[in-house]
Amino acid sequence: MYLVESKGGAIVCMLFSLFFLGTWPAIMTLLERRGRLPQHTYLDYSITNLLAAVIIALTFGEIGNGRPNFTTQLSQDNWPSIMFAMAGGVVLSLGNLSTQYAWAFVGLSVTEVITSSITVVIGTTLNYFLDDKINRAEILFPGVGCFLIAVCLGSAVHSSNAADNRAKLKNLKSDNKNVTATVGSSAYSNEASQNKGVKDLENGSSTPEKAKAGTADFLVDLENRRSIKVFGRNTSIGLSITFFAGVCFSLFSPAFNLATNDQWHTLNKGVPKLVVYTAFFWFSISCFVLAIILNVTFLYFPILNLPSSSLKAYLNDWNGRGWAFLAGLLCGFGNGLQFMGGQAAGYAAADAVQALPLVSTFWGVLIFGEYRKSSRRTYILLVNMLFMFIAAVGILMASSGHRK
Repeated sequence: MYLVESKGGAIVCMLFSLFFLGTWPAIMTLLERRGRLPQHTYLDYSITNLLAAVIIALTFGEIGNGRPNFTTQLSQDNWPSIMFAMAGGVVLSLGNLSTQYAWAFVGLSVTEVITSSITVVIGTTLNYFLDDKINRAEILFPGVGCFLIAVCLGSAVHSSNAADNRAKLKNLKSDNKNVTATVGSSAYSNEASQNKGVKDLENGSSTPEKAKAGTADFLVDLENRRSIKVFGRNTSIGLSITFFAGVCFSLFSPAFNLATNDQWHTLNKGVPKLVVYTAFFWFSISCFVLAIILNVTFLYFPILNLPSSSLKAYLNDWNGRGWAFLAGLLCGFGNGLQFMGGQAAGYAAADAVQALPLVSTFWGVLIFGEYRKSSRRTYILLVNMLFMFIAAVGILMASSGHRK
């Protein structure tokens, strides 16, 4: 099998992982904002997410000699480590599924900031001790501190931008017959979606009078065509989902660490430790199974007042399916590269990919027009948040050690 052995190789893996893991949430958000049911999107995503793990296992896991390869380990008595890997897959699946709904309520950038901060505080600390402190603490924990500062700035950005949006809705022209908006609550009629139309996902066509990003009309149009309605909802719903997702994310990497390094000595004497590719395969299997069970259930018993669906409706829904497949591949390869880098340089340093809000914020601004026409205060906070994220990822990568 192929094994990343150098610090430089580990950092390259982390950088690609950072880009992939910061991009797939933007794709999922794009589909929800264009009206595709999240249950349909997540089912498609889950298929290619598992496919990525299989591809990695059958390629990198079979290259070269030395440690047991992927297929050899499938027949070994390593079930304790497999269970740790599958536990990691379960919590990751719960976290990813939760964020799919949190993005609608809290926004892409802020959701990623909060979940990443919780992951850094809990997950990176656990990995540091599980890795027998191979990372340089004098560098690692100041990096964690920079990340937490960025989190505080991110929360301030969200608060400032929310105030900007409330002001926009308050000043919405009174002669807009399709919507009535007030601070703190919003009522809207179905006439808006009927009269203005919905942008087609596949051919990219749109109505001639398209609202400009950052305006009150844009916010109203977005609400009318998205699948998860958020106007008038209590913000605590989205924040609760986000914090739950963050706790789940903080546990999957330590569980994977235990699966590949057996720090608790659960394997029988003479049984080789799981290689990263075998662990990632079982990790992805449990992630896939739980995602299928939950999302098929949500088809018939939806949450958050979403419309019900069916397996037949899902199979016939090809609008945006290619994008959902791409999101699954990006997430799968992103996780695989994170684990490959972590096995070489320490999983605490590999948690530098939790600076993925840096990438998500870029896509949020570029694709969704987040923070467009916002106040000067919001822009200043946003720039400072991004600066701290850049510092955090650099410091965490500099703390990389080398596993003996």
